[in-house]
Amino acid sequence: MATNKTYEQIAVGDTAEIVRECSSNDLLVFAHASGNHNPIHLPDTDWTGDGHIDKPVAPAMWVGGLASAVLGNILPGPGTVYKSQSFRFLEGAAVGDKLHVKVTAREKHPGNIIVFDLSVTRDDGTSLVEGVAEVAAPTETIEFDSSNLPAILVQRHRHFNRMIELAKTLPPLSTAVVAPDDANSLEGALMAAREGLIRPILIGARNRIAQAAEELGEDLGAVELIDIEDETEAAGRAVAMVHEGRVEAIMKGHLHTDHLLHHVVKRDGGLRSRRRISHVFVMDIPGRKTPVLISDAAINISPDLNTKVDITQNAIDLALALGLEMPRVGILSAIETVNPLIPSSLDAAILSKMAERGQITGAIVDGPLAMDNAIDVQAARSKGITSLVAGHAEVLIVPNLESGNMLAKELTFIAHAEAAGLVIGAKVPVMLTSRADDSRARLASCALALLYKHWQATGAPAGMFDREGE
Repeated sequence: MATNKTYEQIAVGDTAEIVRECSSNDLLVFAHASGNHNPIHLPDTDWTGDGHIDKPVAPAMWVGGLASAVLGNILPGPGTVYKSQSFRFLEGAAVGDKLHVKVTAREKHPGNIIVFDLSVTRDDGTSLVEGVAEVAAPTETIEFDSSNLPAILVQRHRHFNRMIELAKTLPPLSTAVVAPDDANSLEGALMAAREGLIRPILIGARNRIAQAAEELGEDLGAVELIDIEDETEAAGRAVAMVHEGRVEAIMKGHLHTDHLLHHVVKRDGGLRSRRRISHVFVMDIPGRKTPVLISDAAINISPDLNTKVDITQNAIDLALALGLEMPRVGILSAIETVNPLIPSSLDAAILSKMAERGQITGAIVDGPLAMDNAIDVQAARSKGITSLVAGHAEVLIVPNLESGNMLAKELTFIAHAEAAGLVIGAKVPVMLTSRADDSRARLASCALALLYKHWQATGAPAGMFDREGE
């Protein structure tokens, strides 16, 4: 609750100060609000000058505008009206800088006018802004509850950007792309090739692939293409190429998932390993400090406990490959207590205990947890849950395929998440994207495969993940 000081209550020499850390989201919100899209002020932006900007410079008017937060909220506070201002901008602020914004009452004039000196400095005392502001101070006491101010969600997918940039530092994967005979699947494969993530071998109907390339304006002259009309036969050829050592990964194109998985999971000549095959969605959700992994939402329909052990371990392995040290895994159910009438709550409790006893490794595992108290700290506190995972889950293990599929699609279409997917547990990573996925989702799935393959080969991630975010 903000309470003001009236004109009569303010004396010359009164001061007020706030501390504000400059974040990437601040710069994006300011760009939208002001219409100033100068690339030197935008994070994660490539431009034709020096290329990628690691630390964009905050717009001077954003820094100067922080004075209004002190004047409008504290001194004088609610009811204050700006009359004029004069700023001198001495140095720029960057993302991560902690800015001390201070105002001091210098003069009082008739008509409720007060002149304030203002300054903005960094933590180290470096002066960024000096200036003067003239305001009309309120004449009556006003209290204002700002907690009801609508929140702003910045739809920014920085986790996928990081994954893709990290994957670019690794050697590309030779990849069999099965039936890339529509624009989306072909464009995703070619884009990943241009970004240096894969070396594609296209397997499918030459005429349909050529038609898709013509639609995209792409030249396939330098790309190897194996002409196989039947999609199921093309999938079988891709699996055979793994055994021949010609490819290190498989990417699904425009064919039904069952046609590809039939050859991946078959006992003779398939790609089975000692562990059950499962699918992991990696979701880049705006506002979350880490990506969220969901499993299994695509392969195992109603998994039993033994299958859930492999599903959980597969998801943990992928989280480790992404650089999430000791990932926090929430085993989901409808409730956060064990109820024998709800089998998923029993499975969750057993999986949690198995992790404690070292039968599932590499992560902190807890369950049963309901979705709200798995990902929201306040929801977990309101239920009195004491857990290292509750409120902080980065990996969500769902009870069955139906619930997982609905969860992933709700996050995509309602929470504006971007999704990538990978099949884990086979002899090679399998990029199992939806036929409706765009090229960006396919590019991110290729990055997943490359990071996971690197982790398998070296036992270490290509880079560690910063959980602190911005």
